[in-house]
Amino acid sequence: MGKTVSKSRFKAKALEYFREVERTGQDIVITDKGKPVLRVTTFVDDPEQLLRSLRGSVIQFEDPTDPVGLGDWEALR
Repeated sequence: MGKTVSKSRFKAKALEYFREVERTGQDIVITDKGKPVLRVTTFVDDPEQLLRSLRGSVIQFEDPTDPVGLGDWEALR
């Protein structure tokens, strides 16, 4: 998920956190009472760039309609 910061801490140091995201490329999740509510991330002008990192990562299935993990269910043992 990345680094998490409370709203109050983020408000006090917003510019520092913006620079950190720019420098590291790591997202920062802002929380409200411990619950994630916002994410600060780098801007990507080329949406295809996001997909390029996924190329070649998909596993090929022989029969994609077969159920996955049937052996993992205790009720089926």
